[in-house]
Amino acid sequence: MYGWIWRHLPGNVWVRAVVSLVLALAVVFVLFQYVFPWAEPILPFGDATVTGAGGTP
Repeated sequence: MYGWIWRHLPGNVWVRAVVSLVLALAVVFVLFQYVFPWAEPILPFGDATVTGAGGTP
């Protein structure tokens, strides 16, 4: 998959590297701005239980 993307990017190696970096940053931005906030209420990350050494909370 990454090879396919690399072959279809325009320019020489340096231009491709910059475009790849911009694409990766765009994906991270979209994930943090839209996907993660949407999925947070669905995921059970807040359901953790921590107990003390004797087994009492």
